[in-house]
Amino acid sequence: MTQPRDGTFSGIALVSHLHWDHVQGLPFFQPVLAPGARLDVFGPAQAQGLTQAMRTFLSPPYFPIAVDDLPGTIEFNDVVPGSFTIDGAEIVVADVPHVGPTVGYRVTRDGVSVAYVSDHQQPGCMQMDVTDAVLELCDGVDLLIHDAQYTDDEFVTRDNWGHCTVGYAVNVAARCGVKRLALFHHDPLHDDEKLDDLWKTASRAGAEAGVPEVFAAYEGMSLSLAPPTAR
Repeated sequence: MTQPRDGTFSGIALVSHLHWDHVQGLPFFQPVLAPGARLDVFGPAQAQGLTQAMRTFLSPPYFPIAVDDLPGTIEFNDVVPGSFTIDGAEIVVADVPHVGPTVGYRVTRDGVSVAYVSDHQQPGCMQMDVTDAVLELCDGVDLLIHDAQYTDDEFVTRDNWGHCTVGYAVNVAARCGVKRLALFHHDPLHDDEKLDDLWKTASRAGAEAGVPEVFAAYEGMSLSLAPPTAR
């Protein structure tokens, strides 16, 4: 995101898919709720187009006002597997197994790379196969932000809900040789104590599998990724 000289906000949002938990915060995003602000939203192409899909969601009776009634401007951009560049950052898009059209992103700038695989369907109980597209997307990144919703026991009864186990996230990170793994998309029923236990177990498994660092992401977390010349 950028902040022009006149103080108005201008930024982008990379959306993996259109399930409610990934888009319902859009009309409450404070920086764009001001005249002159602009947000470009990128998301997976839909049968009716991303713009129409989002305008249907953000309009009465599902929401009190329509997109065009917001103070700032929001533009929607369909993405398909491939790559494009924004402000010197290369953004790679790949299909990710989930429920419905879903993509993951790899963002690289100044030699630093981050992969975002928010919702990833594990192929089956205790199965660790990973699609080639995901392996390529995450290969060697400095930071992988990955779905880690379930324990093995929980996954047994939720193996077609579009998510994966903590162990599967570690498996993806190990196979791709990532430097840091952020466990993401925590189950709403997991409290802080449970997440701490899962993180500790995942950290030990990651160390054994060659993943240098594993940690649990939390709201408000800020990370610094230095370019290669500054390391």
